[in-house]
Amino acid sequence: MSEPDLSIRVANDLKELAVIAEQVDEFCGQREIAPTIAYQVNLSLDELLTNTISYGYEEGARHEIRIDLSIDGDRLMIRIEDDARQFDLTDSDPNKADTDSGLDDRMPGGLGIFFVHQMMDTVSYRRENNKNVVLLGKKFETE
Repeated sequence: MSEPDLSIRVANDLKELAVIAEQVDEFCGQREIAPTIAYQVNLSLDELLTNTISYGYEEGARHEIRIDLSIDGDRLMIRIEDDARQFDLTDSDPNKADTDSGLDDRMPGGLGIFFVHQMMDTVSYRRENNKNVVLLGKKFETE
């Protein structure tokens, strides 16, 4: 990804999710990207970052998470970088998520990644310099 159009740096704190969502909404609004796309991006970021913040770090340790947004033709590209425990969200088959069982019968976990794969057009992962790097792509049309 080239130089980002927007770079957001936040602490590994769930309170930061609202800050990220606000900036994504503003970014999309300024570029006349449909609110439904902004919603899908925000929901994907919320799912991924909640997992990273909740499970990826030692208790109490402060870390920085970086989210970069760029426009590449008719695609919104999102790059998430963190130094949490290694976790490859492309390792499991998102199509095997238990979407048929009732909430009381379903094992916890797995649906967030399933939703991300459903909402985004591209999802990739790599481990680079002891950091997780997730790349998301979403095709859009302007309003």
